[in-house]
Amino acid sequence: MTATRVDADLIRRLPKAVLHDHLDGGLRPATVVELAAEVGHTLPTTDPDELAAWYFDAANSGDLVRYIATFEHTLAVMQTREGLLRTAEEYVLDLAADGVVYGEVRYAPELNTNGGLAMAEVVETVQEGLAAGMAKAAAAGTPVRVGTLLCGMRMFDRVREAADLAVAFRDAGVVGFDIAGAEDGFPAADHLAAFEHLRRESVPFTIHAGEAHGLPSIHQAVQVCGAQRLGHGVRITEDIVEGKLGRLAGWVRDRRIALEMCPTSNLQTGAAGSIAEHPITALKDLGFRVTLNTDNRLVSGTTMIREMSLLVEEAGWTVEDLRTVTVNALKSAFIPFDERKALIDDVVLPGYAL
Repeated sequence: MTATRVDADLIRRLPKAVLHDHLDGGLRPATVVELAAEVGHTLPTTDPDELAAWYFDAANSGDLVRYIATFEHTLAVMQTREGLLRTAEEYVLDLAADGVVYGEVRYAPELNTNGGLAMAEVVETVQEGLAAGMAKAAAAGTPVRVGTLLCGMRMFDRVREAADLAVAFRDAGVVGFDIAGAEDGFPAADHLAAFEHLRRESVPFTIHAGEAHGLPSIHQAVQVCGAQRLGHGVRITEDIVEGKLGRLAGWVRDRRIALEMCPTSNLQTGAAGSIAEHPITALKDLGFRVTLNTDNRLVSGTTMIREMSLLVEEAGWTVEDLRTVTVNALKSAFIPFDERKALIDDVVLPGYAL
């Protein structure tokens, strides 16, 4: 398998799985333009191609203020039922076009309430849109299953409310929970009661950690809060010296705590210097359960096809490496074991049997 030529056509056809992808960071530029006109929101430009370029330039500017500002425009068009339905449906169709067979999409419902929707109404609407997208994708012969992670924003005070919604909607498409927002200065443990509630209710969760803040954030996410996965987690390398794992790194690897790694996004935020030097390759080779993800498709100007292609071209990845991270993602997906196993055995492995 390692001798198989990995070209663009092959990467396009390979089945993919994504665990770390933000709904509000993945809208189509044309959709942002159209919805903004409907709600009267002013954009930097009303040309879809120019808007896509604006996003890419802002995300690659090295200016965190500019990077964060990009979400102002996507969130502005996601405050109505119509906007949420459309963006959720298109999100699924874009996954299908990318060759994704299983995806988990995350968003913070509290950020979609400025138009008068309650948080529960936001969740219901997004689920409706996702279901419509999955039905269309299946009818087109490109089925994709999409589960939802509800996010709490760690710098605000509605984390427990979002966790309660994850419990309430766990039989209606919500498969888990996440805590997002600025890592530095906003410890995950400030919301320990929410995580304890989720554990008591058997709802799995991941935590953004080890990107903007280092080992303390990873330790807190795993050892204090009990996260089953880490959002990004790139700075786990700070506990690895010349291939020797420290106690925290060893714990993460040995307990198969998945790392939701997003190479392009990490370059934009300064968490990594290049694709060739991105920790995902070294961590994969050390046996960590690394997964490959897009994070924000519009903001980062990326897709799973692009992320895979970059690793092949710049880090020397093989088809076997791509299969490994895809299987890793499904092993760590927040759905029941038998459903994960069926996707691996019936969809992914046959798709990589070249």
